Formats: sequence, C-alpha cells, structure tokens
Amino acid sequence: MSVRTLPLVFINLGGEMLYILDQRLRAHNTSEDNSEKVMNDIVGTMFSKAFMDELLKPQQLYSHRTMKTVLTRLAHASIMRLNPASMERLYELMVMAFKYQVFLCPRPKDLLLISYNHIDAIREFVRDTPVVLNQVDETHRKIIEVFIIYSPLSAGEFQLLRQTLASDCGLRSVFCSGRRWTVTGRELRRTEFPYWRNYTQPIREGSFELYGNRVIRLGMNMYTVDHPEETHTSKASSVKPVDDSPNLLAKEELNLLARLMGTMKSENTSEAETGFRINLFTTDEEEKEAAAGGAEEPLFGVINIQAMQDQQATTELARIAGQFAEEEEKPENHSSSKGDDLLAMMDHL
Repeated sequence: MSVRTLPLVFINLGGEMLYILDQRLRAHNTSEDNSEKVMNDIVGTMFSKAFMDELLKPQQLYSHRTMKTVLTRLAHASIMRLNPASMERLYELMVMAFKYQVFLCPRPKDLLLISYNHIDAIREFVRDTPVVLNQVDETHRKIIEVFIIYSPLSAGEFQLLRQTLASDCGLRSVFCSGRRWTVTGRELRRTEFPYWRNYTQPIREGSFELYGNRVIRLGMNMYTVDHPEETHTSKASSVKPVDDSPNLLAKEELNLLARLMGTMKSENTSEAETGFRINLFTTDEEEKEAAAGGAEEPLFGVINIQAMQDQQATTELARIAGQFAEEEEKPENHSSSKGDDLLAMMDHL
C-alpha cells in the first residue's frame, strides 16, 4: 500500500504548511500583497499539472530527508525566504499535526476526507486567483479518480494505508507522552478494547465528491483562531521604543559590498519585486537572551561594514566568484535516489 501513499502525504503536509505560513505571515503583519503572492505562488507550484502527474504515479513513499527537501523548495517557491531553524520547526509541526489527524481518523477511508479538508482550505487561500484555483480543482478530480473511481480501495486496504502513514512518520513528538507512539515514531497498536455501557452511534460518512460536507473536522485549519499567548515572544512592556529610521551609512556600505561581489543589478529596485526574509518562530537562543534581561537593548541593530574599494579586495573577491562559477559548470552526478525527478521538476517551475 505504500505505492499509493505519497500523494496523500504530500497534499496533507503541504496543506499544514500553508496553514502555518498563513498564520505566521499575519502574526508578523506582512503586507496583504506579499502574503497573497506567497500563498498563490506556493499553491500554484504545489498543484502544477506536471508536478502532480509525477506525484500521482505509483511509487514508494519518500524518505523524510527527501520529503523535507521537496517541501523546503516548495516553501521557497515565492519571494519569502525562511532560515533553517524556522524550516526545521515548520516541518516538525506539519508532521505532528498530520500524524495526530491520522490517529484520530474515525474510519480508515476517512483518510481521504482529511485530504479533502486540506484541499478545501487551500481553495479558500486562492479563491481570488482563478488560474491557481483551477489547478487545485483539477488535482482534486485526479485524487477522486485514482482512489474512488478507477481503482477503489477496500476498507482493509485503507487500514493498511493508515498504518503506513501512522508508522512512517517517525518523528518524536509530544504524543509519545500519551503512549500513542514509541520514541522511534512507531505506532502502538493495542489489542484490548474499552467496554462502554452505553451505545454511541458512529458519525455519518462524509461526502467524497468535489464539493460537499466532509462531516469530520480533521485536516481543517486549526490556526484560524488567534491565540495571543501562543505567539508571545518577549516582554513587550519592558522594551523601549526603537528608532526605526534607516541608517544611510549602512545602506551605502551594503551597496558597495554588493557591487564588489558583482551582484548589484540596480540600486533602485522595486520593493514589490524583491523577496523578504522572515523568522517564523523564536529560536531557543533568542528566548534565553530575552529571559536574561536583554530587552533594554534594541532588538535590531545595524551592522556597519567597513568596505573599502581597493584593488586587492576586488581581485580577491573576483577570484572567489570565479571558483563558484567553475563549481556550477561541473556536471553533477545524478543519483537514482527517490525524489530526484520531483526536485528537478520543481527547479524548472
């Protein structure tokens, strides 16, 4: 059953990633235009026809390393850039949320409803972009064809699929404390069942059509409700107001450094065409510094770079840039590892 697992894993993890990115972009007060562009670009890349056609082919489930690489490139498909620490925590949150949804799934076949809830929520992100919205609808139709119409799976096969998903996500998480998984990430399947005195009627089955009532809420966006206490990163009351006026000296020095490296295209580049970097989460080091009472200093400082335009520095930088160019011209050894085709395809999107 692992050859049928990859599309569900990718769609559900991608949906959880979009939930988190949307919530963090709003928490950082990112402009509406930038946020909309990030979501549209990521969804457009994720549901592109060539990429989905390759993904829906019967194939083995990717390793965590390959899946993380694919999702990292997907997260950077737009103008937003994440640091490695943010991407690491983002991936952990994605896997933990999806793993918990698989565990709470009432019926094995409801795994499809979890994916449908993710797709329905993604539609809302791109509802104002018809081209991307059509890509999402087309992918949803293909999922219905693969799992419902042409080769429907039995309840037993869906249960094997569920066990594959629950056991493959070998990530240590807070769920281990509830004895639901081992420390290695394997699911604990119990043989005893609780005895209930009162009969509880099972929930009705949700709709497996393109649009409809899914009944279950697993896979829906759980970050839509704001929780200020969860996004609190420092004691704002003790922070002194910081002068946010730009440092002209720093700008000129950075422009000089960029010209020396040969990467300066234009000094007056439109901000709408440039990317932006964002820290999704507070790192452990930042939390320790805040707890140590470092709030009296400015949160962000300007680094003054002493860049002198002399002949020796220019020659040395040109030599280093030439080495990078030579390394890029060397042919790469294409390994036969799983996921290389998808990674290469994402580079061309």
